[in-house]
Amino acid sequence: MVLVNREKKVFSGKRTAINTKMVSWFLKQPWQMPQGGIEEDETPLEAMKREMMEEVGTNDFEVIGETSSWLEYMIPHGLRRQDSVFIGQRQKWFLLQFNGNDTDINLNASSHCEFDVWRWMTTSNVIRLSVHFKRNLYINVFKNFGYFFNY
Repeated sequence: MVLVNREKKVFSGKRTAINTKMVSWFLKQPWQMPQGGIEEDETPLEAMKREMMEEVGTNDFEVIGETSSWLEYMIPHGLRRQDSVFIGQRQKWFLLQFNGNDTDINLNASSHCEFDVWRWMTTSNVIRLSVHFKRNLYINVFKNFGYFFNY
């Protein structure tokens, strides 16, 4: 999800230490935009709303865009856990206008906290501070919403 404030800055969260260890010890800059899986009985829109409440703790936004296609990223072989079949993700992205105040964001809204800190960033900083294997994905996401970000 690309959650933007009134200044067109993008929400980015720093993954918790637990989540960072689960991915890999050498992901030095584990900042990312919210994302999540789609449950069997959910539409992408329903999943997005659920994940926003779980990861960001707010539903004070409006959907202003959606990618026309699914976007993918792959996790490099050296970063994959040996016991996992997970090799990447295929994602549908939504552009969301945040209508609340910063104090409305609650990273502890669910029992499984994804982020321990967050901030509003420019698109270039979101890309720069993300893990290397998601950078092209993020570039494509922002290009898909180029009409909003003037890409």
